[in-house]
Amino acid sequence: MAFTLPSEMPRKTRQGSDFGRRLTAIRKERSLTQIELAEAIGSNQRLLSYYENVADHPPAAVIAELARALKVSADELLGLKPLRVDRSKPDPEARRLWKKFQQVLALPEKDRRAVLRLVSSLVDSKRRVGPERERRSAQG
Repeated sequence: MAFTLPSEMPRKTRQGSDFGRRLTAIRKERSLTQIELAEAIGSNQRLLSYYENVADHPPAAVIAELARALKVSADELLGLKPLRVDRSKPDPEARRLWKKFQQVLALPEKDRRAVLRLVSSLVDSKRRVGPERERRSAQG
């Protein structure tokens, strides 16, 4: 009987800690890659990946550097306090939509009206579907 080894060894995966999930969420909210954040704290991507996916908590000095680079307090990073929401900065999706609508302004007026009708129609149809779906699920 011959045994064959797999071409790749299976990776050991572990659910990240609460800290790791929080770190990942904040990093992505700030639109940073692991490499960019690692460079900002004077580290490397592999170590940052370890903090996000494996470690329960990095050393205190690293927590301080991460908090500084992410512009949050250490308490927010550790989950001891809720994250402050920066209302002065629009979220990335709103910014993307805003840019698209700026492009729509460059279209001829007839096309702009068509885009507005399409958006209004879509929004109105979703608004009508919402209450209808709730009624159906309540009837059950």
